[in-house]
Amino acid sequence: MPDLQLSAKNISVDFSGLRALDGVNLDIQVGEIVGLIGPNGSGKTTLINVITGQVNPVSGSVSINGEDITRLVPRKIALKGITRSFQIVRLFENLTVIRNVETTALAKGASRKEATKVAVSLLKEFNLSEFADQLAGTLSYGDKRKVEIVRALAGEPHFLLLDEPAAGMNEAESEALLKILSELPARKKLGMLIIDHDMTLIMRLCQRLHVLSSGKTIGEGDVDYVRKLPAVIEAYLGSSPPQEVEYA
Repeated sequence: MPDLQLSAKNISVDFSGLRALDGVNLDIQVGEIVGLIGPNGSGKTTLINVITGQVNPVSGSVSINGEDITRLVPRKIALKGITRSFQIVRLFENLTVIRNVETTALAKGASRKEATKVAVSLLKEFNLSEFADQLAGTLSYGDKRKVEIVRALAGEPHFLLLDEPAAGMNEAESEALLKILSELPARKKLGMLIIDHDMTLIMRLCQRLHVLSSGKTIGEGDVDYVRKLPAVIEAYLGSSPPQEVEYA
């Protein structure tokens, strides 16, 4: 469904009287990768939490192709085709890797046999088959991150939201992750929203950027345009435009 669109319109969120998001609008199309960036505390994770049902906004709405999903519980939102990873890895560490991946397929209604088939296929696709029967808690940090993404994909999402997937990775691990993520929209027919502080990864990976600061949008558009906006440079990227990077 190439025209499928996830839309967050006029999203505002208050926490204990403080405005965490203020009238934010964000659209994601299937087939594209959008980077959500901004300083710490700017509202990035809060926006993902609104989209996935963990936080209710005080105003605004979230929809898929016009269907309002704003007040649905997280499980029902996942069934609508939106899955996510978390800033802090949330694997079931006392379960094997394959069982971790199966949980998402099972939650979507697959039989045990179907869930195992999905898990085996995904682990093979992402070169994780050797870890299938290993306890998730024993994996390296980088492999845990990859398993979390694979687990999210087991739900066959239309939209995948990734909260700092490269956090804690070394340069080689980040490069491998970049290759995996760059291929996902075409391979899985999904749209992707990614938060990360690795600006080299973001600049090479994303077609569009959306920049938040203090809960408000201060820039959005294609990478070359956004990275040169004075407000973005001042708020997040530093006192001068970031160094040129080689785009993948």
